[in-house]
Amino acid sequence: MLDKAIRDALMLWATVDPIGTLALFASLTAGYQPAERKRIATRATVIAGSILLISIVVGEIILSGLGIRLISLQLAGGIVLFLFALQMIFGIGTGHGSDQPEDGHDVSVFPLAIPSMASPGAIMAVIVLTDNHTYSIPQQAITALVLLAVLGVTWLLMLVADPFLRIMGRTGAAVLIRVMGMILAALSVEVVMVAIGAHRWLEPGP
Repeated sequence: MLDKAIRDALMLWATVDPIGTLALFASLTAGYQPAERKRIATRATVIAGSILLISIVVGEIILSGLGIRLISLQLAGGIVLFLFALQMIFGIGTGHGSDQPEDGHDVSVFPLAIPSMASPGAIMAVIVLTDNHTYSIPQQAITALVLLAVLGVTWLLMLVADPFLRIMGRTGAAVLIRVMGMILAALSVEVVMVAIGAHRWLEPGP
């Protein structure tokens, strides 16, 4: 159980990426008041946690029922992530640079909850780590607890983002948005390439 908990923690830390989420959160919420940033952090964590916990319970069943492979989910997620990266690079629809976000856009939902915290990689990870054919119910419960712990750390990091924001300032936040956009673009391309490579590997030979 301990070995599995450690492996799960390492994989979920890498896919949820609390440090990357902190940087994204800081850059997107630099123009908000502290109380609003706390609300955004809490809402994003709750939404991401709900999505990932639901994925643990019914993700494998839904994908199998729809005939969707995990590789397809990874490819779609990479494309969505790339489109958002372009928005960050060119300063379109990021919610930064004005005191109010664009109408109908809640940054706690997109991109913080999805696809930053509940990323395609994180969704895939929780489904694989709780495979009904491989792991027992107690083992799946351990994975769920580890997930909650990682999300809790992510939430705490976002709550203490104020000192980081004060040092960075608005100009620094604008620069960070572009840098994060480039990193997200590179990450999304990597996700797509891995999915395509896995697809070719799984294809039957002639």
